[in-house]
Amino acid sequence: MTAEPLFFPRGDKASLELGDTLQPKFDAAGLIPCITADAQTNEVLMFAFMNEEALRHTIESGKATYFSRSRNKLWLKGEESGNFQYVRELRTDCDQDIILLKVDIGDGAACHTGYRSCFYRRLNANRRLEMAGGEKKFDPAAVYGRK
Repeated sequence: MTAEPLFFPRGDKASLELGDTLQPKFDAAGLIPCITADAQTNEVLMFAFMNEEALRHTIESGKATYFSRSRNKLWLKGEESGNFQYVRELRTDCDQDIILLKVDIGDGAACHTGYRSCFYRRLNANRRLEMAGGEKKFDPAAVYGRK
């Protein structure tokens, strides 16, 4: 007995927008953008890319896995820091070219800088960035052994 495939070939507009099969649109580099938000608060935690293997691993393991373009390899979020992202819901947009993960990180952090969210700064009235993300959850130098 063969298992049903996880991903399906991209179909017509109706199957993409209203169908019940996952038909992700990976770009020419084999990547799909992924927005990650807190499952409870909907706070946007980070943005990253996934390739087919990362998306498959995320679905099968229940832990957010991305593709690191700078390291050119899979990246299981939390593998080094211990700040795993447990997937509570996976959504895709209307034409299935963006993934939205809703995750649980407990009291952890999503950002490698130690902040809960990667979006810890905002542009102020003087057109300068100011802190808006609260206190750091961990010291990156201690966790990663680098600055």
